Amino acid sequence: MHCANPNAYYAARAAEYERVYDKPERQADLRQLLSLVPELLRDSSVLEVACGTGYWTQAIAQTARSIHATDLAEETLAIARAKALAPERVSFQVADALALPHGLGSFDAAFAGFWWSHLPRHKVAEFLASLHARLKPGAKVVLLDNLHVAGSSTPISRKSSHGDTYQRRQLSNGSVYEVLKNFPTQDELLSDLVSVATNVRYLALDFYWLVQYEAAA
Repeated sequence: MHCANPNAYYAARAAEYERVYDKPERQADLRQLLSLVPELLRDSSVLEVACGTGYWTQAIAQTARSIHATDLAEETLAIARAKALAPERVSFQVADALALPHGLGSFDAAFAGFWWSHLPRHKVAEFLASLHARLKPGAKVVLLDNLHVAGSSTPISRKSSHGDTYQRRQLSNGSVYEVLKNFPTQDELLSDLVSVATNVRYLALDFYWLVQYEAAA
């Protein structure tokens, strides 16, 4: 088994990443989210962090004024770039979500899908500082991630002394990785956001949670 190395794992998983969206029991939730998220970000200049293969980039691009999608893995970005997205409104860049470069500019909206769960608990504040440094006051932020649902979610394999939880995941080539995957409660999320967010709204579906808020001035 490979130890938790997110860069190596997502590089190896890139070609099969979007299979997670094929689970039959999740289709109703996904239809709702694929309708809701683009509406929340309509007519905005959006910074997307950890865009992966561009699954959500593709949806947001339907309504956003522009979207600049970033990820740390070249392998997943290559798949995202191959999607038929308008180059005058959609751009991609390799960037670390924990140290978003100043050269990205400022945005009036941000999206992070299925990234929060892969943040170690002690790096949440670091991520929020990095993200909000690239946002205008009052910018709209949408965070989307998994709820843990027995029988659908991969079981938790262990919990660290810091409270982080891990899963063992097997890829189609048989390789097994231990991956950090946290499932915060609503109260934990709201507590993490209290100093940077206003007008926070939390939505729990059957398999996913969504938080929307405005960046505090």
